[in-house]
Amino acid sequence: MGCSSQKDEKKVKRAYGLLPFVLEEVEGEGTVTPRAGLATVAEAARAMGLPEVVEREVRLKSRERGYSEWEFIESFVLLLCGGGDCVDDLGVLRSDSALSKLVGHEFPSASAGKKFLYAFEDPLLAGEDAKQRELFPSYVWRESAALGGLGRVCKHVVRQAHKSRPEQVATLDQDATIMESSKRAAAMTYQGRRGYQPMIVLWAEQDVVVADEFRDGNVPPGSGVLRVARAGYEALPAGVDRVYYRGDSASYCHELLNWLREEQDGRPRATFAVSADMSPELRAVALATEDWHSDPEDPCRSWAELDFVPSGPSVKKGRKPDRYLGIRIRPRQGELFRDGSEEKYFAVVTNDLERGGLEIINWHRQRAGTVEHTHDVLKNELGAGVLPSERFAANAAWFRLNVLTYNILSVLRRNVLPGELERARPKRLRFLVFSIAARVVSHARRIVARVVGHFEELGVRLTQIRQRLMKLRRAWRRKEPSPAGT
Repeated sequence: MGCSSQKDEKKVKRAYGLLPFVLEEVEGEGTVTPRAGLATVAEAARAMGLPEVVEREVRLKSRERGYSEWEFIESFVLLLCGGGDCVDDLGVLRSDSALSKLVGHEFPSASAGKKFLYAFEDPLLAGEDAKQRELFPSYVWRESAALGGLGRVCKHVVRQAHKSRPEQVATLDQDATIMESSKRAAAMTYQGRRGYQPMIVLWAEQDVVVADEFRDGNVPPGSGVLRVARAGYEALPAGVDRVYYRGDSASYCHELLNWLREEQDGRPRATFAVSADMSPELRAVALATEDWHSDPEDPCRSWAELDFVPSGPSVKKGRKPDRYLGIRIRPRQGELFRDGSEEKYFAVVTNDLERGGLEIINWHRQRAGTVEHTHDVLKNELGAGVLPSERFAANAAWFRLNVLTYNILSVLRRNVLPGELERARPKRLRFLVFSIAARVVSHARRIVARVVGHFEELGVRLTQIRQRLMKLRRAWRRKEPSPAGT
């Protein structure tokens, strides 16, 4: 390795390796970015009007001078889209001066990014909630005004998704997930490991998160399910006239089920399918049932209509009782389950009295490919699984920034990118779209990003993406009617 000085005094380091080329590292401002495709994410967010919404909704009492709230939020979104999974990775974007020229601002430092996240904490609320947590360990922390504002930014993206591709049907899938963490402030989860347990509600047809709540790991999954479901319902835009709801056993709450089945304030009633708690009474009914039907797709699985009426508050005079569908799983011949049993029983409760039992069971099972997929993307392909702080509010803001990024990418995939990328995960988008190299030059008082290649060989054309965004911008800027749940 050698070191030499050029006429302009720039430092140059050269290195030779196994491949037949010389590597030169030149100190100074670069004119090439390997992330030109990230500019399309920034353009999509701006076309949806996010800078104005952030300015209106997210007001932080203290933040690093020189950067607006939107510049911080946009920087985090581009960081997550580009593959960064922690605040310290902001340094990589900060060194990409060519990308900074494309988006129109520099990227903040990692220390500034952490201070921005800390500013989502309301000291008064945090102090009161800490006292409540000492009395009630599974207490759910309240959101600060700034964190609530960030939530309204996420809901704005939901409405823009509906504007660009309207859906009359909304299937809401609700689920909590465990995110392990070694942080001292993390509480013990029911799995016996420290972590956090955020809950989300996903609109399956649009593939956007309509509600999220960040929680300590020791908060029971069934705690506050109605509150989170209501928030998801209220985020649905006008024009949605049919609502379906799916949940696991944490949603087996008669207060929630009764709320879903009632029509009020213009909100359509929901058709639901929820995993039921296998109580001794329900298990006894399943064991006594003889009319089991085989599942043609799984010889080990069968189902049956269970003659069961709970004694809980879901029973109401004049109301048809819910259907309980039993699921029986028998291992292959000669095998046993780990606990030595020969059969396993599960149940799904639904107010759908029209579709066949097996159809409802299979439909309920599809949530594994929706909300559980979303959890996996948030934790493993974005940055939600790498929490930045011991401070609860900072972690909650980080999680919500990941939700915002997920929603923006969903709108981009479903409405702007080529059809074959509609279901692409972030990893594939980075490979095909975001990691496109461009030389950034100034010409005739304009900034030009020059991508070189044969058009027929380019997997994704950034020019076509920008043209589609310009067309969608007009639809996104139209005045929107009131949401369905308000």
